[in-house]
Amino acid sequence: MTAPAPAAGRATATTSTLRLQRLDLREVATGVPTAVAHRGALVRRGAVPDPGVRESARQTLADVRERGDAAVGDANTRVGGGRLDGRLLIDAAELRAARDGLDKRTRRALDQAIRHVARFAETQRPTSTRTEIAPGIEIERRWDPLASVGAYVPGGSAPYPSSLIMTVVPARVAGVERVVVASPADRDGVTDPVLLGVAGLLEIDAFVVAGGAQAIGALAYGLPDAGLAAVDRIVGPGNAWVTAAKIEVCGEVGIDLPAGPSEGLVLAAPPAEARRVALDLLTQAEHGPDSPAILVTTDADLADAVEREVGVLLAGASRRDILARSLAEHGRIVLAPDLDAAIDFINDYGPEHLSVDVEPLEATVDRLRNAGSLFVGPWAPESAGDYATGANHVLPTGGLARSSGALAVETYGKFVQVQRISRDGLASIAETITTLAEAEGLLVHRDAVTRRLEPATSADDPRAIER
Repeated sequence: MTAPAPAAGRATATTSTLRLQRLDLREVATGVPTAVAHRGALVRRGAVPDPGVRESARQTLADVRERGDAAVGDANTRVGGGRLDGRLLIDAAELRAARDGLDKRTRRALDQAIRHVARFAETQRPTSTRTEIAPGIEIERRWDPLASVGAYVPGGSAPYPSSLIMTVVPARVAGVERVVVASPADRDGVTDPVLLGVAGLLEIDAFVVAGGAQAIGALAYGLPDAGLAAVDRIVGPGNAWVTAAKIEVCGEVGIDLPAGPSEGLVLAAPPAEARRVALDLLTQAEHGPDSPAILVTTDADLADAVEREVGVLLAGASRRDILARSLAEHGRIVLAPDLDAAIDFINDYGPEHLSVDVEPLEATVDRLRNAGSLFVGPWAPESAGDYATGANHVLPTGGLARSSGALAVETYGKFVQVQRISRDGLASIAETITTLAEAEGLLVHRDAVTRRLEPATSADDPRAIER
């Protein structure tokens, strides 16, 4: 969860008098305590859920590990996410029927989204390499796709077929053998037909109807009664319980990265248009009531204009209550004395989404190192990347963009080191090996080399065979 800012300057949730919390970086520079604390809370927010959520997820996972299918079904009943008929797996015939039932307009949009994501993913496929370190010593770095991957796709209150595309298409491009999707049904126990249609289009191998920690447990431990085997890595975004569960199972299966609430930051200054900036902030706030939406600007007049436009747009928005709550609790305006200070703040913050509308544009983009995905210029709204450009929208949050990047083909495989050494090659590094082994007190490590290199004593000695 995003850490709360100091109460001073608290935003109001009413549309007519909307006031976003403000942080003045000049006050930070002069050491004003509340401003320093506010900046620190923003920058060091983290993506890991609180201890209570982690403990709840841990208990659910332990139950799934012990009781399998029954535990997942019980959790679905207790917290939601299950089908009315109680089935945990949707069969291939139902997925194909959903695919065939897609209307033409939706199918056309899905086909373009899939095509664009696949095209970008194709450029990411790693290649194996071989390097001769010295005569007789060769190391291969061999790329191997994973055997199985589980993709979590958020659902329940709203379906996300776009997230299914983002998590499954790179797996197909990577060459993963088995792809399992887990996603919850809605509050009426129904799985969205478009989501099922996309699963049918992509010919996934299994579809698990479950949400939250129990879904992650099903992917990590399998569903023995249903005949579903565990996967090797789990990817995809989710709520706090999904994130907590992914962290907990990380020692048993791989994960992409923990992901907190979706977040967006806009860097804008004149001649940027206030309404476009306001739309970008509202786009981010629409993700949910815990989604940070932040404007960073060097111009106080633009900040005021954007705030007014947000209020106007909010009044007529269909998800007004969610937007108002998100902006009241997590909306921010950060005033920077100059572009350098703005860039420094953004690189420290490491946003998931970053929209840039300042001059000089490309020179500024070159200096923005830490962001999951950048949207450059006035014609690049975040929603374009969410659905249609082909860039992946599964991105690091909570500041993890300082060290991690977007979900990509590389996530769906691994590199295996293959070392080939001849007798002469081993002889050329023998002194280094024995010296360092003796320094560390690992004498069998030394002997594994020296005894190999001893002269052969008879024709029957395998060491006499040159390889």
